[in-house]
Amino acid sequence: MSDEIKGMALGLIGVAIFSLSLPMTRVAVVGGLDTVFVAYGRAVVAALAAAAILIVTRQPLPPRRHWKRLVGVGFGIVLGFPLLMTIAMKTLPAAHGGIVLGVFPLATTAAAAILCAERPSFRFWVVAVLGSALVVGFAMIKGGGGLQFADLLLLAAAAFAGTGYALSGDLSRSLGGWQVICWVLIFSLPFIVPPVLWVLPDVNWRVSWGAWGGFFYVALFSQLIGFFAWNRGLAMGGVSRVGQVQLLQLFMTLAASAWLLGEDIDPVTILFAIAVVGVVAVGRRMPVARR
Repeated sequence: MSDEIKGMALGLIGVAIFSLSLPMTRVAVVGGLDTVFVAYGRAVVAALAAAAILIVTRQPLPPRRHWKRLVGVGFGIVLGFPLLMTIAMKTLPAAHGGIVLGVFPLATTAAAAILCAERPSFRFWVVAVLGSALVVGFAMIKGGGGLQFADLLLLAAAAFAGTGYALSGDLSRSLGGWQVICWVLIFSLPFIVPPVLWVLPDVNWRVSWGAWGGFFYVALFSQLIGFFAWNRGLAMGGVSRVGQVQLLQLFMTLAASAWLLGEDIDPVTILFAIAVVGVVAVGRRMPVARR
């Protein structure tokens, strides 16, 4: 298989793991856990696991020239995205959130073009914008003709995550996929520990096992293990190209939302999901230059 095909396959594995992030986050916050604790506490747990992995495998400290980008990735996928997404999941169904976050590929492609020396073709941009327009249209239909505040939070979260994905995929070519997410979590500790300590006295430790299950899933899988495959896939297949696989996350999130939360998946939601996935199939054929 070519590196691009291998990258797409690894990206799909990462997306499958990420597809449960919205439902599991909603399970945790609706179950009674504090929003900030879920958003940043998950990263603290992931950082502890990452530290153990780095120590056991005796990984050297990354070169100083990469430190700024590692912190930049942290602001995207450890600080910005988790907090905004978690707040949105307090009020929005996970299935709705999954459709809105369909703008991930456009955000990732834009960040790759600006920060990672990738040059998507004009046709690629047209397809990416079309997919994102479908997502925004869905959010407006469900919002009664306008975007809800939680929709805006999710769109901002997608911008944070897209930037983090692009930078981490680019760094993975030099440092390795799993090494990047582990070091990103370590470099993020000074920013995430203080807010977690601040809300710790107010955390309800007696919530259900389901709520804790949701918390530990997003901590160990969404924030750590999923990036092992995802970062490697981005490095091998290209950020712009593999980033389009995120649109396939829609169906997985819809299925998980119905199964875990009993959410009703109406025909409009299914129709938009099919349309967005169709855009992915078209975008797969559009040229993307890499330097």
